[in-house]
Amino acid sequence: MKFKPPSLALAFSVLGAFLILFLLIPVILLYLTTPSESLVGIVYDEEAVKAIFLSLAAATLATMLVLLFGVPLAFLLARYHFAGKSLVEAIVDLPLVIPHSVAGIAVLVAYSSRSTIGGLLSHLGLTIEDTFWGIVAAMAFVSATILINAARDGFQSVDREYENVARTLGAPLHRVFFGIYLPLSFKSILSGAIMTWARAMSEVGAILIVAYFPKTAPILIVERFLNFGLSASKPIACALLAISIAVFLILRFLAKRR
Repeated sequence: MKFKPPSLALAFSVLGAFLILFLLIPVILLYLTTPSESLVGIVYDEEAVKAIFLSLAAATLATMLVLLFGVPLAFLLARYHFAGKSLVEAIVDLPLVIPHSVAGIAVLVAYSSRSTIGGLLSHLGLTIEDTFWGIVAAMAFVSATILINAARDGFQSVDREYENVARTLGAPLHRVFFGIYLPLSFKSILSGAIMTWARAMSEVGAILIVAYFPKTAPILIVERFLNFGLSASKPIACALLAISIAVFLILRFLAKRR
């Protein structure tokens, strides 16, 4: 009987299944190995609750600021060709290749109250060392690339004929942007915003250097793990994971409905 090799789809499915299990098993075991009373008790852990809400607020604000400044930049990169465009795109991608601890040091050097720019910001009440604004700055720095690239890809996918027709009918560019480009790129922008928010929520290295206090949830997890061990860090890790997954699923559902 002649041997028939497995199909490519079957082979790829097996390989993909191993990766899926590799990603899923740690999440499942995290909950299975954490006592239920510890999970319930996290509600009464005032420090943990404050850290989680701080992470949620900072990540949300960082995402909103990246949306405000990143979407216009993404539109320029998608629609126009100009001198230095390759350099701008390289700068946008730079945070992806910088180690997070290095990113934290760079942000601190540039925007601390002892720097020129940071001194001006501190006079406006925006001091970043060990403040909420420092957390937001670190989160925005490490996550902005995700949103900009997602929005740029969304804008590039829009057929330019729509714009040409609208401009022929007398529509100004701002109406073309809000009436054509933005609605047709909404799903890409929202997906980028979701991933940006998730990336900001998970940041540790840069925040550890820029603003150790007040403590975000990931910082608190690391602190409890180093001081008290795995059992002390697992309950807040489970709580943060559950909240992140819930928000992620809700936003993805809204994106699909859209």
